[in-house]
Amino acid sequence: MTDIAQRFSGAEIADFCHRALVAADMPDADARIVADLMAEADVNGSDGHGVFRLPGYIRRINEGGLNLTPNIRVEKEKSGMALVDGDNAQGHLVMRYCAELATKKAKDSGVAWVGSHASNHAGPAALYAKIPMAADMIGLYVAIGNANHLPPWGGTEMLLSTNPIAIAVPGKEEPAIVLDMATTVAAYGKVKTAAQRGEQMPEGWMIDRQGQPLTDPTKSDDGFLLPIGGPKGYGLALMFGLLAGTLNGAAFGKDVVDFNADFKTPTNTGQFIVAIDIAAFSDVETFKSNVDNIYRTMKASPTLPGYDEVLLPGEQSHQKRQDREANGVPIHDGLLEVLARTADDLGVEKLT
Repeated sequence: MTDIAQRFSGAEIADFCHRALVAADMPDADARIVADLMAEADVNGSDGHGVFRLPGYIRRINEGGLNLTPNIRVEKEKSGMALVDGDNAQGHLVMRYCAELATKKAKDSGVAWVGSHASNHAGPAALYAKIPMAADMIGLYVAIGNANHLPPWGGTEMLLSTNPIAIAVPGKEEPAIVLDMATTVAAYGKVKTAAQRGEQMPEGWMIDRQGQPLTDPTKSDDGFLLPIGGPKGYGLALMFGLLAGTLNGAAFGKDVVDFNADFKTPTNTGQFIVAIDIAAFSDVETFKSNVDNIYRTMKASPTLPGYDEVLLPGEQSHQKRQDREANGVPIHDGLLEVLARTADDLGVEKLT
């Protein structure tokens, strides 16, 4: 049975995460960056990547799996690219650094690609794809997932992760078009939140090792996630792994550390972000107006039976953001209980 949700503002969630991270000895300024990005994830509707992840982050800190005094730095660099050593920092810190660096470089080079290794889990992909938009750019982000839940197509060994991609394209008057998706039908964070809320999964998210549908999220260890589009999704997961992992000198395949089970071993997570300066290709305002026209054309499409409207990538997140900015982020009782125990362990004020 699904539990009940209470609502909290993004600021309340950010302040709680900040208190907890500081109590776990993360430097104040870094804790504020991470906490704000975690709250941003919740406000945007990415419930599996916001405050839900806090207990796991705290445990990784406590068990020595995270570097709290990192030297995040550029290791290799050319005009339109850079490779960043995250020095085993919290992934939010690494990827904000990379996104800002890519945006700065793209102002000169038109397009900039910044990859990372020795990073960690950084939350939802869209957080970082959106950063270049503030400079009138398009953002593209890809990451290696932090646990393998997907076998190669036709195989049974877990060698691939959800390996998400996000692409953020700004409009002028209409909302930005923001694709944020895993290469699996569902991100594993959705499986974990479903388990915590006492919900069942829809058929099509996972199958067991006999190839039968798996709908009980508490038995997810007995099966594996399904790729989007069958072998095509597997191909995307593989190629994204090569680009975000192998190319960057980060973990991929058998080298991926399951951060849900191992809180001590550095994950060596790989990510990359690409910033594309619209002005290098087109007049910015003309481009944005054209994006708006495409947005409206898609929305005006007649619908099939059973569909109320055509939705664009990122539209549901935009709607959730509007609701949550006005009414708060729903946090279910099961998660609140876990967060209360985390607060007690750290000796900080609870989220109430």
